[in-house]
Amino acid sequence: MDTNMIYQALTFMMLGMGVVFAFLTIMIAVLKLQAYLIAKFVPTDTTVAMTLKQNQTKSNDTIAAITAAIFYHNNRRV
Repeated sequence: MDTNMIYQALTFMMLGMGVVFAFLTIMIAVLKLQAYLIAKFVPTDTTVAMTLKQNQTKSNDTIAAITAAIFYHNNRRV
């Protein structure tokens, strides 16, 4: 009877280790795919710098418009 319990314990151990190994293998594959996709689709530093400069110009225009609207709102007579 002890032999049967040891066999079951070894079976469960191998099953558990197999599940963990499969999960980790799949996780590594997914992370490598994610790294590949990020490297492919995320812009480079030069593109980011140009985009930030364009956004800064748009942001300055937006800030000026918001400031003018607040100034108008605060100074109007009811």
